Amino acid sequence: MGQVGGPAGDVADGGGHARPHAAVLAGLFFVSGFAALVYQVLWVRELGLLFGSTAQAAALAIAIFFAGIALGGWFWGRRAAASPSPLRGFGLLELGVAATALGHFVLLDAYVALYPAIHATVWGAPALETLAKAIIATIVLLPPAFLMGGTLPLMAQHLVREREELGRTGSALYAVNTAGSATGALAAGFVLPLLLGFTGAYLLAIGLDTAVGLTAVALARRAAVGAPGLRRRGDRAGGDHRVVASGPEGVVGARGDPGSVATEPWRPVGLPVPLVWTVAFASGVATLGIEVVWTRLFAQVLQNSAYTYALVLSAFLLALALGASAANALARLGRPRPDRVLGVLLLASAAVAATSPWLFYEVTDGMAYVGRDLAWSGYLLAVAGAAAVVVLLPGIVLGAVLPYLLRILEASERAPGELVGRLVAANTAGGIVGSLLTGFVLLPLVGAWRSLLLLAVVYPVLVAALSLLEVSPLRLAAATAAAALAVPLLLTTPALDAVRLNEARGEELVEVREGPEAHVAVVGIDDDRILRVNNYYTLGSSRAAHTERNQTVLPMLLHREPSSVFFLGMGTGITAGAALPFPVERVVVCELLADVVDAAERHFDPWTEGLFTDPRVEVHAEDGRTCLRRSDERYDLVISDLFTPWKAGTANLYTLEHYETARQRLEPGGLFVQWMPLYQVSDTELGIVARTMDEAFEQVTLWRGDLFPQRSIVALVGQADDAPLDPGAIAAQGRAAAGVGGFDDADLEALALRHYAGNVTASGVFADRPLNTDARPRIEHLAPRTHREARAGGDASFLVGEDREDLYLALRTALPVEEDPYLAQLDEAQRGYVHAGHSYSRHVLLDDLGRPDLAEPYYAEFLERSPRASIDDLSPARRLLSRHPGLLRR
Repeated sequence: MGQVGGPAGDVADGGGHARPHAAVLAGLFFVSGFAALVYQVLWVRELGLLFGSTAQAAALAIAIFFAGIALGGWFWGRRAAASPSPLRGFGLLELGVAATALGHFVLLDAYVALYPAIHATVWGAPALETLAKAIIATIVLLPPAFLMGGTLPLMAQHLVREREELGRTGSALYAVNTAGSATGALAAGFVLPLLLGFTGAYLLAIGLDTAVGLTAVALARRAAVGAPGLRRRGDRAGGDHRVVASGPEGVVGARGDPGSVATEPWRPVGLPVPLVWTVAFASGVATLGIEVVWTRLFAQVLQNSAYTYALVLSAFLLALALGASAANALARLGRPRPDRVLGVLLLASAAVAATSPWLFYEVTDGMAYVGRDLAWSGYLLAVAGAAAVVVLLPGIVLGAVLPYLLRILEASERAPGELVGRLVAANTAGGIVGSLLTGFVLLPLVGAWRSLLLLAVVYPVLVAALSLLEVSPLRLAAATAAAALAVPLLLTTPALDAVRLNEARGEELVEVREGPEAHVAVVGIDDDRILRVNNYYTLGSSRAAHTERNQTVLPMLLHREPSSVFFLGMGTGITAGAALPFPVERVVVCELLADVVDAAERHFDPWTEGLFTDPRVEVHAEDGRTCLRRSDERYDLVISDLFTPWKAGTANLYTLEHYETARQRLEPGGLFVQWMPLYQVSDTELGIVARTMDEAFEQVTLWRGDLFPQRSIVALVGQADDAPLDPGAIAAQGRAAAGVGGFDDADLEALALRHYAGNVTASGVFADRPLNTDARPRIEHLAPRTHREARAGGDASFLVGEDREDLYLALRTALPVEEDPYLAQLDEAQRGYVHAGHSYSRHVLLDDLGRPDLAEPYYAEFLERSPRASIDDLSPARRLLSRHPGLLRR
């Protein structure tokens, strides 16, 4: 940043008044920016927990936050010149931010308590429910954001002592504050949640704002009241100078003392003020819109954890800070004219935005997964490197436009604080429009690649407007050239793939939708279909239909009479559809992504048993956690789908608070089922989730979801009581699902019981593990590290192969099958089916590892303990549902 003040320590201005050292003020402003981003990250997350982790909820929170910043900039900027002590005003605003931020605890707790009543009142009227959420978000976010918006105008009013210093001092302040924000984003993503928890991090931000506010107030008291007013260069402190606007005590601007003689005369070169606000607004539209597209593109090639989001966001904020520093350097130039420099910046912005699609495609090698085989540290470096090339370097150009406008505004007679405040307001308002327009209009309509080109059009249009301010052949030619540049940007569609396909496997793109929340693609391999989100996250496949059905069939066999089922997550719909052959009365499905619901209905209907036409079914495109919490309805079964544990936001579905809500939504004797992919978690993550469920439920048991050799899924089944398993329920539900005779009780019991792995609660295997809570979402910050280390063969490993078998062995060693209270009603033969499952699991692993000699004895034990009819097909879903009359099976 440029120098914002004088030498070390408190110094005196030309009138002998004490002034705080500029480095101290810069430090305060840096910390202020740090705290602001910590708030923003935590507010967006907290409101996501309340309103749902949807694009609409995030957009609502960010729009209200930005609106508060814009309103605050405009309001406090107008009052900055009249303030007797802007530095003291800055301190009071920081204290106000801290005080209003504390209100979030009370307000959000009140909303949680009132939410069922609010939902019951507005149910069936989505607009009213959105309005209720907007009111709550406004009450929580607007007051502190409104006060934050005034900090930059007041600090600028305090520091800018000469009119010609507005560009340099203002841009320096913007750089310092934004650098603090970039640091805050990194801290909120990498350090604070694990170190302090989210509540502790929030309180830290409040403490930092309090310290900044108190320090600023104390510094203001040391400075004399009635310091010299704002003046032009060359006016002497004691001479005949013209006071343009009343100014407070402060620090001399970066060009030196008031009486210094410049080697290059300062000449104000201005533009029509409305045009400056227009450029600020349009720049906000384009810059925030481009940032939305960059974020979406990176979601296609990263693990999308809290860490990678923090890296991309920090790269963008750092780019803005460096752009402000570049503007600071440009503001020092005597030539060329500022309006021409601005024109060059706008053309450069158009160039970096327009080339961004090809740059991203090149950097990611055609949408390949960044750092695929790298361990944690190497992966972060790879992501940071990609973000530096795609976001940081181009972002410096984009980020220089707004602060350089302060150099243009040096020609204005208005007070520095008012100019800065209005500029912030215009730019932030543009940012709101740009983020909403891009996320909800451009991406769905034209996709990411064309969105970047359309946003790039903003800049040459602005250049054309600037060129036409003066009528001359040269200016007319410049305007014509700028307009001509916009035409190919409007008409070009980059020939770049939105989805990366594995052509060696025969993959073909059936359909892709670039919606407000994610890219959703349906990929075909012959007659089968695969559903993917953001390129690399597979939600399901018709090839694995029987495995997906098992996620419903197994829980249904464990309940005596399940009449109502809630599915948290839908994916292809194959899992939820598997409930329909059973005599259920009601099925409720909540899927986060509306485009996933539509894709499943359009392309997976042959495998979903009429899920989208059956009158017993309700499908909601809504956050599952919110969907479950919003009413007091109860269910016999709540089945939570497989989720990618390292993805940002997924940890919210593994928290104690969520599990406690799920328990409250169970009918007497009901079951909550949490499916877990052992091939995506280590013993650490599974243990934390199991321990957390054990805290919420009276009894938790573990069930295999398959009998595969290596990559398996398991179900953690929670009960609100400690009732033992009823083997009669298995046979009854099995016959109901099959719909025909030909199954005896032993056959049906063996199909289910061989999937039993152990009793989490009674064994105490995970009793010493920490809890995963909303305040400390450990899974969100541990799973991404495990993912990278396991993929790279590093310090962690997934629960596959021998590690999986060690887990099963630990459970039955701590609590043998014969002593398990959950199995108390089983007879000896039925316990034998459980042992048979252990034997078969061991057998298939050893056989897969090429050790048939070791595998054979386990297979013999399996055969000895299993009814003959039950070994023909080991999948309960395939065995039972394939024989149901009147249902088309694929």
